[in-house]
Amino acid sequence: MVDIISNRVQEAYGSFRLPGMFGTTQAVEAGGFSTYAMLKRFGEQKKRKRQIDKENDRKLREDSLYHMKNSPTPHISLDSKAMPGMACRFCSPAESQPQLDQVDRRRTAIDILRVTSHAGRRTNSSPTDWGVWCPHLAQAARVKKYDYPQVAGAVLGEERVQQALETAAKESVNEKRQELLDAGQSDDTFDEDAYYNETMRKHEKRAHRVLIGMRSKLSDMVLRITSWVLYKLLPCFLSGVAAHPGQVDMIKRAIAKNPDAPLIFLPLHRSHLDYIMVSFILLNHDIRCPLVAGGDNLRIPVFGNILRYDGAFFIKRKIDPLTGKKDHVYRSILHTYVQKVLTAGHNVEFFIEGGRTRTGKPCMPKSGILSVIVDAFNDKSISDALLVPVSINYEKLVDGNFVREQLGQKKVPESFSSAAAAIMKVLKARYGLMRIDFNEPFSLSELVKSLRKSETGGSYAPENRRLQHKPSSSSLFGTDVVQEEQELRTLVDNIARHVVYDCAKATSVMTTNALAFLLLNRFRDGAPLAILTEALEELRSYLNTTSRDIGFTGASEDIVKYAADLLGPGLVTKEKRAGQMFFKPVTMIPNVIELAYYSNSLVPHFALDSIVITVASFLKRQAEQRLREQQKSIEDVSIGRQELFSTCLEFCDLLMYEFILSKPCQSLETLLQDCYHRLCIMELLLQPEVEYTEEQHRARRLAANLELDELNDGSYSEDDYFDEQIDQEEEERVFLPAEKHCDRIVLQSVLAPFTNTYAAVASSLNQLLGGNSMVEGEFIKQCIKEITSRVESGQCKYGESISTDTVRNCLKVLEKRSAIEIVNNNGVRLVSLAPAFDSPTEVQTIIHSMEKFVPI
Repeated sequence: MVDIISNRVQEAYGSFRLPGMFGTTQAVEAGGFSTYAMLKRFGEQKKRKRQIDKENDRKLREDSLYHMKNSPTPHISLDSKAMPGMACRFCSPAESQPQLDQVDRRRTAIDILRVTSHAGRRTNSSPTDWGVWCPHLAQAARVKKYDYPQVAGAVLGEERVQQALETAAKESVNEKRQELLDAGQSDDTFDEDAYYNETMRKHEKRAHRVLIGMRSKLSDMVLRITSWVLYKLLPCFLSGVAAHPGQVDMIKRAIAKNPDAPLIFLPLHRSHLDYIMVSFILLNHDIRCPLVAGGDNLRIPVFGNILRYDGAFFIKRKIDPLTGKKDHVYRSILHTYVQKVLTAGHNVEFFIEGGRTRTGKPCMPKSGILSVIVDAFNDKSISDALLVPVSINYEKLVDGNFVREQLGQKKVPESFSSAAAAIMKVLKARYGLMRIDFNEPFSLSELVKSLRKSETGGSYAPENRRLQHKPSSSSLFGTDVVQEEQELRTLVDNIARHVVYDCAKATSVMTTNALAFLLLNRFRDGAPLAILTEALEELRSYLNTTSRDIGFTGASEDIVKYAADLLGPGLVTKEKRAGQMFFKPVTMIPNVIELAYYSNSLVPHFALDSIVITVASFLKRQAEQRLREQQKSIEDVSIGRQELFSTCLEFCDLLMYEFILSKPCQSLETLLQDCYHRLCIMELLLQPEVEYTEEQHRARRLAANLELDELNDGSYSEDDYFDEQIDQEEEERVFLPAEKHCDRIVLQSVLAPFTNTYAAVASSLNQLLGGNSMVEGEFIKQCIKEITSRVESGQCKYGESISTDTVRNCLKVLEKRSAIEIVNNNGVRLVSLAPAFDSPTEVQTIIHSMEKFVPI
């Protein structure tokens, strides 16, 4: 049967040729396959050839790999672009810093939610390894274990606390005696010793309650459980958590270089999620987790206990009562507890701004806990500390928005039910990417040494002119617990402002920040997708040239669509117009306030540019008005350069509580000059070249000779002197080219919401004329009402000007300028005009000083 089948196949394919493998050809005789045995032999031959060729391929690959391994590695030149978040080399010498090499600088941020088990660092990720099947659980089990000692038991016995208890008891005795005298009773029957002992026991019991409520119970086991839970929950509402591995390596190198110094993490505060995420990243990179200072409003059932075991210790938002009486007991316990934590080897984290930012831009720093750390260094409780500024940003804020508070309504207090409802709501929504940037750690001892060197006439010279700020009266700073010396006060204030400035500079720009900034400042009436894409390309290019980190990549067109979808139709509307997609911001009051939150992340970056352009435009309008009054031509009007800089400094003083425009080690005048030159390069401002006729040159020369006779000592000629005078005169004039008018309008709009708010607050001062006073909260509501009225009437086109925070900052400026007085009357803060300003003329002067910076 087999032979019959073979013969039939031979007849059908009598001229069959068999192609061989890899270029060889096996020919079969024209007679073909005569038998089944011959067919079998050809099949075995092909099988053997496949095995031989496979072996040859394997040897060829091995030879190639061997050649690559033994060949010299080619040199790759990397971009030398500065990495954001590096320490200031003026305040912290370069030789003391753990530098990043060029490879580390070029590494990109990674999503830590997708990097589990650290690529099987301990398990080799074999198929039988349980870490491959349970990576999150394996990661939680793998992290390095640390001992976290409890220090609360050693606090109450400290001398500082005992002295505070005695002081509080004596004050209570004096108050009781005064109370009896005020009531017309004799104090002869008053048993002072008995009352003192009774009061002392009450204060001791309260001190124990305060300490129990404050203390942290940081637990390694709870940290691991929390880490596993976060790995499961975070992907439900975040597309990723990005962090730069080079920044984490910087922290590890700093620890290796100074292992005895505690790490002090100083994040900017945007969300309640900030507390946990810093510890989450540190834990999963084998760095000791810090104790985190949190507000006592978070001490709620269940969630408060979880935070306490994750490292939180709770402090009061306002340490002293509203009456201004100092709470000696609470201050001493907090001060002593923080110092015990530091000496026990714990790392510490606290939010340098105090609470969360309500506007999206950095707040002015609070120096309370920082002053305790500096004080611990000064009294040798710790030999050094490594300060680590931390920048945190979100594509979409997890906490919702702060529109209610910006409209003047009271904050809703946290509770268990509200926290649970918020968590459930968050898990069902989409919030995009979260980005955390750790700045380069810098040594507190090196910083103090540099600052003190400047006071003794060393080479380091911080700026002479600095915007001064009044420290918070509700913090530990400037009280009897912490040293009152001006040196410490200035030092702590400089460090705090430096940290906030560095954090703002290192904060990554997210997709929603870029889109919101463009829509509110450049395309408030909307724009097609193609125009928005082109504008985003220009913005990205500009931010790259100014070393600002961008937290996104990809095509600009896709980024615009993605960011608009993430912000949602409540903030950005999309519609088809003329066959293309059209995007427009929602400018209704509640919506635009929320959209401005995302835009304000970029406002500090453009603040100086906006200041210079706003002032230049105001001076030009002023010059044109003078020329009109003189009935002269207003074409090609120029302004004085010196007048420009002096008015810019006046504008900076007005915004002293809104922005930190320069580091303590920088000169504000120098930064303004750099900004001016940058704007000249961009041709937004110009220095006109003046051309003189021969007769004008001769006349100017003769006039200059009079001054030259007094100065000429033979060191330079008449021509040199005259040319120098001409150059100086030409430098002192500034011209605003008409063709760049639209670009200047965009820059003016950056600060326009703030100047409109300030102008409205100044106008509201008319209600205080005649010696009237108002409760501060009620006056702020009147200011919000005035701004709202201006927005609704069209007098102000910036709905985001309605901001309680900006109103409060304006009141601080007015109080500092002694225009208003804010007094505490039995716990109620009253606002009134200062006697020297209680007249319509003076109020009008204040209004003019504010309104002149409002763009027209």
